[in-house]
Amino acid sequence: MSTQEIVVLTDISLITAVVQRGIGDTIVEAASEGGAQGATIYYGRGTGMRERLGILGLAVEVEKEIVNILVANDQIDQVFEKIYTAGKLDTPGMGIVYVTPVEKAATHVPKELLAKLERA
Repeated sequence: MSTQEIVVLTDISLITAVVQRGIGDTIVEAASEGGAQGATIYYGRGTGMRERLGILGLAVEVEKEIVNILVANDQIDQVFEKIYTAGKLDTPGMGIVYVTPVEKAATHVPKELLAKLERA
């Protein structure tokens, strides 16, 4: 085992947005405005309600973009709201956003930031 110290993050959560194809970049931009540092976008195909919606009889697209964003727990509400608004998730068939607690995660944390956090 290596002697390298691992910095474990424990105060984070995963925000996941499942949205219509082509909306992923909009979601990432909105999350960045809310304070998120980055995101992962991948594609999926779902099943479920495919019935026609609305007066115009528009069909819900089955191909989706899934956006995963790790955020500090104190940023959850702000980022979540930005995603919900930007994705127009109050419209039927546009998608869903949800938060999952993360027990622990590890990544590179610059020494300057660690020193700053230890002083706080």
